Amino acid sequence: MPTQAELEAKYQAEVAKADADHHKPTAGAMTGHILANLWVMDVKLHQALWFVHGPQSYALQQVYTDLIATNRTQIDALGGLLLDENELPPATVQELTTYTKIAEDPRLKYADAATVVDATAHDFTTANLFIDRAIKLAQREDRPAMAAWLTGLRGANNAATRKLQAFLGKTAWEGLVEVDEDEDDD
Repeated sequence: MPTQAELEAKYQAEVAKADADHHKPTAGAMTGHILANLWVMDVKLHQALWFVHGPQSYALQQVYTDLIATNRTQIDALGGLLLDENELPPATVQELTTYTKIAEDPRLKYADAATVVDATAHDFTTANLFIDRAIKLAQREDRPAMAAWLTGLRGANNAATRKLQAFLGKTAWEGLVEVDEDEDDD
């Protein structure tokens, strides 16, 4: 059984590595952001499921139920992938809060269905910015399994976005494509 000092030493090493990895982003660090985003998306998808209202609410409740099921599977698979890649996934609420880039708004529960769906589509677009960065980093770092898994996640997000946008009478990316200002061009 490890001593308290040994546990503290391991944790401090983890903190130092995370700090270094986030200052000069690595595929593992960027994927940690993606996992944190997935956890926050889980909360936001539940908010949408529980509070969506209006004429399309019955159909949207099934859409959100399906998105939640997919999201939870992705959380578990991505956590496992990080461990397979010798990385430590964020595993506390504090870490998830620190690493997520998906914003929450408690007022969204009062919004009409179109606003809720639009917010979800925008969340997937934000998530994709981090996925795209992580794919490029994984390719540079010669992590083919990570790059492949993340590419599949990007495809799943694209499909979810297209379906959400259809509820709004829009094409897949209409009004959603964001420019990644932090993207490395090299």
